Amino acid sequence: MDWLQALFCEQGIAHAVLTLALAITGGLLLGKVKVGGVSLGITWILFVGIALSHFGMTIDAPVLHFVKEFGLILFVFSIGLQVGPGFFSSFKHGGMTLVTLASAIVLLGVLTAYVLHLTTGVDIPTMVGILSGAVTNTPGLGAAQQAYADATGINDPNIALGYAVAYPLGVIGIIFSMLLVRYVMRVNFKKEDEGLAAISNEHKMAERVSVEFTNETLDGQKIGYLRELVNRAFVISRILHADGSITIADAETVLTNGDRLLVISSPDDMPAVIAFFGHTVEMTDEEWGKNTPNSELVSRRILITKSNINGKKFSDLKLRTRYGINITRINRAGVDLIPYQGMELQIGDRVMVVGSLKAIEKVEGVLGNSLKKLNQPNLITIFVGIALGMLLGSIPLLNVPQPVKLGLAGGPLIVAILIGRFGPHYHLVTYTTMSANLMLREVGIALFLAAVGIGAGDGFIETIVNGGYRWIGYGAIITVLPLLLVGFFARIVLKLNYYTMMGLFAGSMTDPPALAYANGTAGNDMPAVSYATVYPVVMFLRVLTAQIFILFAL
Repeated sequence: MDWLQALFCEQGIAHAVLTLALAITGGLLLGKVKVGGVSLGITWILFVGIALSHFGMTIDAPVLHFVKEFGLILFVFSIGLQVGPGFFSSFKHGGMTLVTLASAIVLLGVLTAYVLHLTTGVDIPTMVGILSGAVTNTPGLGAAQQAYADATGINDPNIALGYAVAYPLGVIGIIFSMLLVRYVMRVNFKKEDEGLAAISNEHKMAERVSVEFTNETLDGQKIGYLRELVNRAFVISRILHADGSITIADAETVLTNGDRLLVISSPDDMPAVIAFFGHTVEMTDEEWGKNTPNSELVSRRILITKSNINGKKFSDLKLRTRYGINITRINRAGVDLIPYQGMELQIGDRVMVVGSLKAIEKVEGVLGNSLKKLNQPNLITIFVGIALGMLLGSIPLLNVPQPVKLGLAGGPLIVAILIGRFGPHYHLVTYTTMSANLMLREVGIALFLAAVGIGAGDGFIETIVNGGYRWIGYGAIITVLPLLLVGFFARIVLKLNYYTMMGLFAGSMTDPPALAYANGTAGNDMPAVSYATVYPVVMFLRVLTAQIFILFAL
């Protein structure tokens, strides 16, 4: 049985892989356990790693360092690639208010941690670890560890210890803050539901309305000419003529009084478009689906899967001219957008096409519509992006007194966001299926947490006994105080919807367990909407502020 003893006790690749696998497996199993409907989820991997290390199952420092950093890179890059397409649009449609509030929570947390450092005497590296745990932000922990190691040439285990001690109460503190705001402000869910409809309409990107054309002054004019006059974003999908026939509209189509139009536009532009053409009428989807005299008129969503379409504009494809179809909506990342000739298409877009069955089949041949192709991973984009992230993360930005860098977390995160948003401009295929992205992300964070836990296990119990238990209280203050200050301000001054606020709280802490609680409490997806709105900016700020906090103190 010497081989078994060697596998568990002697250093080597087999021992390292076994230790990591045991930490991840044990953590994932414990993550399924819920107390009061709340679970620490994947973060249990950290604590299992600490336990294994405490009982002697450690890994050589170079191997452990590589696993930790590579896991962090995979995690932050996959996040950036996912949120990139919507990163800049998150500042629109009221998102700027949420982003500002979330940024205030981040900065107040850093300020609170610094004040606690001054008043308690806890050293900065440990306090940054407590801060990262209190706000449940693992990339911030990784950024802080790397910044300290780059500046001093050594690793400080207290950073990970502070994180591990503060994390559990961090999750609970976020949910406690939600409950406290709810009861202090006497939130009435019925009133919140009434306000939800208005918020949903504000975020809705496209809507369909049936309009009867009654503008006698414009009788006999072409749609292209009328579009220039109204100067609003809209698409006329189909036209019901007086003889009962339905045709597809294009820029050359002439409108006649009495025609009925199926109009797609944004909520902001729709009232002006309706007033310009005539008045609304009630028509069902079945009525719009009637046959034309020559062919069956159908609508179908077509998935863009051909790489040569990636980054091309509608005007380049000339689909309407070549095939006699009309494109009414583009669904990108779950949001319906109104198409225009200059819009650039991306792999993974779902295009709503209206036309004859034969024409739509031809358009499918042009755009792809092959789910099998989307299942193929685009590894070139991923590893080119990681390489560029390493370059960006290594560039010194400031010298105060040590060079401030974006590092292994910030560099790949920013590059991934930029590739996700602008990659199609340069014909980079940035699309990955949700399952592939989630797999890459979960593998990365699991490796990172296991490595952090194994590295921090030695001395963990001694640290808690010898005064580390106070860190739990410090972490609770860092968690709750910024959330309550911003939460009461947002509720009293800005009249922020409570469902949106719950998502803001979870997103500002980048905390999935808190989001799960918020979604379950709200019974709708508004917490998830606000969570996704602030998440990219908060993730970037957490990584950057953790590094700056460390480096300014050295």
